[in-house]
Amino acid sequence: MYWVYVLRSRKTGRHYTGSCEDLADRLARHNSGQSKATRHGVPWDLVYQEPFSTRADAVCRERQLKTGRGRREVAAQVERGSSNPAAGRLKSAAKTAETWAFMVQ
Repeated sequence: MYWVYVLRSRKTGRHYTGSCEDLADRLARHNSGQSKATRHGVPWDLVYQEPFSTRADAVCRERQLKTGRGRREVAAQVERGSSNPAAGRLKSAAKTAETWAFMVQ
């Protein structure tokens, strides 16, 4: 199983979106500073995760979440307090778009 995930830095408040096969191991590597892209923001919290059966599907979704629309979708999901997409497809809202824009400065 492959995963798309979003992390939030407790240090900076910024978000990081990625994909992997072993989510627990990947989160541990982010938090141990082994990833150059995220070592500045340690510690990181997992705020969103979504499973996929193929790497190609996970990478496609990761790319989509890195767009403006995808960021708004994740912001809406995080605002609702759920990291489980099984509760339904993500929906955007103008207020959450403003919140996300502020959080990714």
